[in-house]
Amino acid sequence: MKVLVIGGGAREHALCHALSRDPQVTALHCAPGNAGIASLATLHRVDASDGAAVAALAAEVAAGLVVIGPEAPLVAGVADAVRAAGVPVFGPSGQAARLEGSKAFAKEVMAAAGVPTARAHVCTTEAEAAQALDAFGPPYVVKDDGLAAGKGVVVTEDREAAMAHARACGRVVVEEFLDGPEVSLFALTDGTTVVPLQPAQDFKRAHDGDTGPNTGGMGAYSPLPWADPKLVDEVQATVLQPTVDEMRRRGTPFSGLLYAGLALTSRGVRVVEFNARFGDPETQVVLARLRTPLAGLLHAAATGTLAGLPPLSWSDAAAVTVVIASEGYPAGPRTGDPVEGLEEVAAQDAPDAYVLHAGTRLDENGRVVSAGGRVLSVTAVGDGIAQARDRAYRAVGRIRLAGSHHRTDIAARAAAPA
Repeated sequence: MKVLVIGGGAREHALCHALSRDPQVTALHCAPGNAGIASLATLHRVDASDGAAVAALAAEVAAGLVVIGPEAPLVAGVADAVRAAGVPVFGPSGQAARLEGSKAFAKEVMAAAGVPTARAHVCTTEAEAAQALDAFGPPYVVKDDGLAAGKGVVVTEDREAAMAHARACGRVVVEEFLDGPEVSLFALTDGTTVVPLQPAQDFKRAHDGDTGPNTGGMGAYSPLPWADPKLVDEVQATVLQPTVDEMRRRGTPFSGLLYAGLALTSRGVRVVEFNARFGDPETQVVLARLRTPLAGLLHAAATGTLAGLPPLSWSDAAAVTVVIASEGYPAGPRTGDPVEGLEEVAAQDAPDAYVLHAGTRLDENGRVVSAGGRVLSVTAVGDGIAQARDRAYRAVGRIRLAGSHHRTDIAARAAAPA
């Protein structure tokens, strides 16, 4: 099978890393890719959100499967264009991707499906937002209704800050605050069958102790030793399957990757948000633990044959990923700085630890330089969270990027002795 991956971040590098180890994959292509993916796949320059261009590229490389990584192309309907060209594609239609593209739509689907989630008001005016904030009280939760690259949510005790976010976004969803730890659970689906993966936890805030501004994610780990062993089965029954069933009932079946962001509250599991694709940085740790070859799974989801697959196989190892971000991230990331130490990690830490590129490119001299806010995801596996964490941070210590920052507390609590 020849596979074309669309996207250029660490999530796509993680996908390419897994696909490159799958004996079924005879050729791997990626558009646009990044400096790290270039060592695994043939890169192509294409606008990832241009459905016609992506479909044409799939035909040109004779792809037997197209895997769409980021949310923007999915919401733009790129999967529809590829499907119309007769190529199997892993990723939902533009209509189905509204589960991520519109928070208000997701709330509507959850209500119809009986999925537990936070109480919420959809607000289109300043007066409606003010009324909703006062109804729920602090901490205030205000979400941009549209796509915001993981940074459209404000959780604050400051009412004026909440109002300012509402004014800046226009149409927002104001929710009640959900207590308890958050968990990410991915599920593969072909529109009927739902196959959950293993849960992970990510770290959204920029700085240690969950302080600083919201980001796209500064690290993650899996498995979750503190989580109820029945959690995946419960979420499958109360969240994932009902949502997929409701989408099919509406005539807009959801196939691809359904990502449930969950809060484990004092009143039970509640959905914080849905995404229509693999999450970043959780993908890095989940795929590090998956033993079942990836290409066959994604192809089965794309072709409606998930029900015929055997149960997934998982490593007993733990995985931790730490994001190295450029100076100024998330407000105003600096780019163009050389990234050094990659060869040292490859020589001294592989295969237990490795670097997945996010915002990188090759400059005119062939050097790897920063090209985005989140630059690298340093990922490691180990016999437990503590060992995986030690290996990840040892590798992080070898990387040199001027002005960069990373959190030092990723998975620290989970690694601590009980």
